[in-house]
Amino acid sequence: MQSRSTRIAHLLVTLTFLTAGAGAVTGCGSEKAAGNEVEAPDTGQEPRAESRARQVADAWDGSEAARQWHQGYYPMADAVQLPEGGLRGAADKRAFTTQNFVLRGALAALPRKDGKVRWKSGASLTLPLMEAGKAYERVARGGNDGPHLTVTGAKPGEMTLVTSRGPATVPAWLFTLEGYDTPLKRAAVGPSKLPESPIEPNRDVPAGTLVLLDRLVEVAGDGRSVTVLADHGSCDSGPAVHVLETGTDVVLSASVLKARKGPCTGETIRARVTVKLTRPIGDRILLDAHTGRPVPHEGPHEPSPSWS
Repeated sequence: MQSRSTRIAHLLVTLTFLTAGAGAVTGCGSEKAAGNEVEAPDTGQEPRAESRARQVADAWDGSEAARQWHQGYYPMADAVQLPEGGLRGAADKRAFTTQNFVLRGALAALPRKDGKVRWKSGASLTLPLMEAGKAYERVARGGNDGPHLTVTGAKPGEMTLVTSRGPATVPAWLFTLEGYDTPLKRAAVGPSKLPESPIEPNRDVPAGTLVLLDRLVEVAGDGRSVTVLADHGSCDSGPAVHVLETGTDVVLSASVLKARKGPCTGETIRARVTVKLTRPIGDRILLDAHTGRPVPHEGPHEPSPSWS
C-alpha cells in the first residue's frame, strides 16, 4: 500500500499531465503525441529483448490466463470521471488531486446486491456492487485544511469505461458536487481477479536493454495507440518502447537509450511514451515483456485494484 504522501505526489504528477499537456516521448515507429515532445530515435531492438517479447506472446497465446482475461472485467482507465467540462479553477483541481472532499448530504442506499458490466459485443458480467459510502471513501481520502469539493448527494447510475475487452457500460455512483450541474462519477464495481501469468519475469535480458514499464496511462479513443509511463535516468538519452503485435497480444518492450555526455544526477525520470499500433488494440492483451504480465493501469486517484 502506498503511503499518503507518495500517493499525493503521484496524483500531482498525473494532474499536471492531464491539465498542462505535458510533453511526451513517442515509441519507436510511433507518431508524436500532442505537446512539446521529442521523438525517440529508432535504434532497433536488441535480439534478446525481441526474443523475450516473442516468448511472452507465445506463452499467453491460448493459455488459461488468456482465457480468464477475456472473460473478466479489467479496467484500463480511471474509475473516477470528472463532471462534464472538467473542474473549474485551481482550487477545485487541487482539492481533487489531494482527494479533499466534504460530505454534506445523504448517500443513497445500495439498490441491489449485484450489477452488470456490459460490452458492445453483447457480452456481460455480473459483479458485486460497492456501497456509495465505500465509493465515496475511495474518492475522498484527504483531510487537510486546503481547498475542498463538497458532495451533496449520490445516486446510482452508469458510466462508460475503457476495459481490456473494449469500452463497457459500468454501474457507477453519481456524486453531486456543489457548484456543478453534472456529477462526478465513480465506478461501483471492482475488477476481476488477475490471472496468474503463464511466464516468469525476465531474468535473461540485461538491465537497461529491457526494463519494467511503470504503468499504462491511456488507450486512444480509436484504439490505435497506447500511452505508458517509462522510467529512465539523467545520464541517458531517454526511454524507448518497442512493440510486438500478434493476433491476440500486444507486447511492449521498454529500454533505456544510450548514455550521453554531461553532468548527471541519480534521480529517476518518468516519461510518457505513446506507441502507435498497426491496428486497433481491440481485445488483444497488452503485455509487458519484462514482467510477462499485462501492463498495469494506474489512475489519478488509486492503482487499479487489479494490480494491488
